[in-house]
Amino acid sequence: MLYRNRELDRALAFITQSDFDIFCLQEVPEEFLKRLQVLPCSIVSRVDTEKLLSSAMVSMFNVVLSRHPIRAQGEIPFPDYWPLLPWYTRLFVRFMPSQLFSKIRNRGGLYADITVNETSLRVFNLHLILAQPAWRLKEFETAMAERDASRPTIVCGDFNTLQKPHITPLNWILGSGLSDALLYNRERTHIERRFVEHRLTNALAGGITHPLSQSQLDHILVSHSFSIKHAEVLPDRIGSDHHPIRVEVE
Repeated sequence: MLYRNRELDRALAFITQSDFDIFCLQEVPEEFLKRLQVLPCSIVSRVDTEKLLSSAMVSMFNVVLSRHPIRAQGEIPFPDYWPLLPWYTRLFVRFMPSQLFSKIRNRGGLYADITVNETSLRVFNLHLILAQPAWRLKEFETAMAERDASRPTIVCGDFNTLQKPHITPLNWILGSGLSDALLYNRERTHIERRFVEHRLTNALAGGITHPLSQSQLDHILVSHSFSIKHAEVLPDRIGSDHHPIRVEVE
């Protein structure tokens, strides 16, 4: 959603006018979360990230909205990687504009158990770290350890999977090895393999959800028990740097 989104009224109208069963958002500003909490649907949230800016700490949230009952929720805390970053990455973060890069803390994802037509689903909402691909994969596996074999699974979120040669040098800048910059499609290959091993279908495989990186950062993964009727990347970003995505299953 982008924590500094300046089109919040339009974003709220888009959500309220959408014909959704389940709606997942990342980087939700705290003031916008308050507006979501009064909508006529079930809602759960967890801090996505706390950004330590020069003047203040800014909290943003992962949010799951549902027109069906949310029976339970769980949090998935992610590690603090700051002490593990090399000196040049810390220097880069220090001298970049704080609205783009800053020290962060208290990161995590969440899941919600939602009952749809007497079927209980576990829906994950994740925002994986923009740093090393290995850390992103580790966070994904941490979340998948919370799957419940008795329930179908839906996994939504911004995975920050970089897969084009003009953007993967950011992996090295943010602390990864040089090979993660040069072998630009390696991360996509690795994570797609994990999707297969977890018996999850990437409904938007091959799509581009983030114009700058020309990559599929955003994902909706579904258990093989679902049949995908329709999947699309919506053209209007509504104040975000990412495109919304939508999947219809049965």
